[in-house]
Parts: sequence; structure tokens; C-alpha cells
Amino acid sequence: MYSNIYFIGIGGIGMSAIARYYHQKGLKVTGYDKTPSELTLALENEGIEVHYEDNTDYIPKDVEKTLVVYTPAIPKDMGELVYVQEKGYRVIKRSRTLGEIAQGQRCLAVAGTHGKTTTSTLLAHIFQDSGEGCSAFLGGISKNHNTNLLVSENNTIVAEADEFDRSFLQLFPETAVITSMDADHLDIYSDISNMHEAFKAFAAQVSGTVITKLGLPITKEDTKADILRYSYDSAEADFYAASIKVDECGYFTFDLHWPGGVIQECKVGIPGWINVENAVAASAIALTYGLEPEKVKAALASFQGVKRRFDIHLNTPECSYIDDYAHHPKEIAAAVSSMREMFPGRKLTAIFQPHLYTRTRDFADEFAQALSQVDKLILLDIYPAREEPIPGVTSEIIFENVTAPEKVIMKKEELMDYLQNEPVDTLITFGAGNIDRYIKPITDMLCQRL
Repeated sequence: MYSNIYFIGIGGIGMSAIARYYHQKGLKVTGYDKTPSELTLALENEGIEVHYEDNTDYIPKDVEKTLVVYTPAIPKDMGELVYVQEKGYRVIKRSRTLGEIAQGQRCLAVAGTHGKTTTSTLLAHIFQDSGEGCSAFLGGISKNHNTNLLVSENNTIVAEADEFDRSFLQLFPETAVITSMDADHLDIYSDISNMHEAFKAFAAQVSGTVITKLGLPITKEDTKADILRYSYDSAEADFYAASIKVDECGYFTFDLHWPGGVIQECKVGIPGWINVENAVAASAIALTYGLEPEKVKAALASFQGVKRRFDIHLNTPECSYIDDYAHHPKEIAAAVSSMREMFPGRKLTAIFQPHLYTRTRDFADEFAQALSQVDKLILLDIYPAREEPIPGVTSEIIFENVTAPEKVIMKKEELMDYLQNEPVDTLITFGAGNIDRYIKPITDMLCQRL
């Protein structure tokens, strides 16, 4: 029906995966994004045309043959978006597009306010590594496959089910994992009870099995699907880790208990206790699907992780640097806990760029509490993304309540000059904004000191 697919906001991680999908299917794919990035440049190198100005001249003029996909992160008054709506193009959100692609396929979905990107990427890797194969639309770049899109001939699809803007309600999975239901996106949901209702509505759309983290409030009243539970280490769950051991570099070995028995001596290919929990969740879907336990075990060991998810850039006895996409207090707390376990007794410095004015306002106290667990905090100004400033909401409202032994606050443009004279033992960068632009300069600078 369509020969052109036009993306408004093509550089987003979820948007780019769908753009790649249609491009691989042989359709003409083009799009707009606000600024060039590593991801948009990769799309251009793959043959997808991308431009960086709000200019309707770039939009294909055949209205009937062109589907327009947009992200809700785009302002409603953006010129190109207004144009396609007024001219009669079919204009749909990214989430609707993913839902339509998933129709008629065996959809395996991973939902949750955090943990879903690593878990879904690991799940997709398990399917690829086992030889079963799958198509996958991921919220991060898989380091094993160097992409956020996998395409397979079979009818199994792995999808990251995003709760933002209630996007996940476009999916009707056969099996789903729910990793967490902490308060987030309160600009959309207003309070946690509304958010919980959305997750319950998602669970109600699952046809086969819902696998939730132990303790989440999903019950038989919420879904006709079977309900199973997973946990990091609780024997009350259907899937859990036991006999957990950690080596001097933070890599974990454990026995995976599941309803079919025990898979002994599993090892996750990336460090940190949080990735054991993610591995249990991903394995739960794979085993429920019917993959062989030994193939699941082998895939866990060969998993290389996701770019910007507890991503190790330098790891020596003198200096270690990890970058993480964490932008919610619970994610930050989990990452700091993992760092402490990996590097006991070493000084931990964190650089945090808050993401969104609303999230900063809603969770300022929780951010301060999580960031108080580091030895030194370097706090940057807020990355606004789609939002306009809110009076009185700045990074200061986090900073004033941080009780870490050392803390400084600065604009991101001042960061590299500051770090030139800063001794670093273990360092972690946090944030979902453009802090990723500083990863390579920081890594290069630290490597030069060794």
C-alpha cells in the first residue's frame, strides 16, 4: 500500500529501529531529526536520507503512497507535523506502527519502568544465539549485533513495551515480562495509581503468560493469562537465582531455578548484580517459550550488553569508568549498588544529567537520596528534551539535598575543563539526555592518564 515511509524524529532509538525495518523491507525511508547524532549518521550510511531542518520540502508529495510516523517527543506545533496532518497523510505514532508490525506474530514483550532495554536485548540475543531467531525492536544498541533491529524469517518478535504515552497498549503479546512498576512519567499519568492501571491494562492484553517481578501488583483479576513470578534470589518465585557467586571483576555465576528444574553454573557476560536479575527475567520468557535450557545458558555467557546500559569503557585497578542511561532514582540506586559491589573500597564519583523538568520536579528528593550514596557528585543542568522550563525547577532542587561527602554543580559545557584536574578512581555517568556526547572525550582523557 505504501511505498514511502517518512519519520518525524527518526533519530530516536525506537523510531530508528522501525525505520531500519521498513528500509530492509525495500520501502523508501526518509526522515527528520533535530540534530545529527551517531544514530542518524548510521542511518545515513545505511542509505536512509535524514535532514535536520523543519522543512516540508523534504516530505514525499504522494499523499496516498506515504505513511508518516512520528514520535510524541516532537512538539505538536512543529511545522512538518502540522503540514502532514493538514494535507491528509496517514499520520501515526511510533507505538501504533510497532503494534501493526507485531500483529499476527508471536510477540514476546518486555515492559517495566526500568530494566526493559537490557532484558529485551538479552532475550533477543538468546533467540539469535540459540538458532531459533527472532525479529526484535530494541530500545538500545545491542553490543553483540551492533544494532537496535534484528530481522528473522520466523514469526517471533521481541518488542520493548514502552509505558511512556501508554505506548505499550498497542501491543498484544503472547508472553510478556513486567520488570518494574515504579512511579515515572507523571506528566502523562499524574499519579502512580493511574500508572498501575495502565500496566494492568497491558497485562490484560497478554494471551499466554505474564511473568512479573515478585511483588508487583498484577493478579488473576487483571489478566486471563497465566501469571508466573521471577526474582533475583527469592525461592518464592517461579524463576530465581541461587548459589550466587561474584568474581573480582564483578561477573556473577549462579544456578537458575525454574519450573522445569535447575540450570547450574550460569554466567552473565556482563558484570553487576542487576544483570543477574535481568538475566533471570529474559531466561524466564525464553524457557516458557520452549528454548532448550543449555542454549539459554550459553547465550547468557556470550551476552555483551547494551550500549549505555551499565556500559564499561575502562576497567583497570587504577581507574574504572562506566556509563549508564539511568534517569530514574531507582535505576541510579541499583547502578550505584552494583558499582559498590564491583569496586569495594574505591572512591566512586558520579556525573548526573537530569532528564526533563517534570521528572526532576517529581523525584527531586528521591534523586538526592540515590545520589547521596556516591563519594562525589558532579551534577549538571537539566536536559529538557521535549519540555519547556518550569519556574523554580533546576538541578539545584536535587543538589541542595544531596549529602554525599563531596558535591559540585555546573553546566555541561564546563564539565571537561573541570575533569582535567579531577582525580578519578571509579566514575559513572548517568542520564538519558545528551551526556552520551561526553563518553568518548571522558574515556580518552582517562586513558591518557594511565
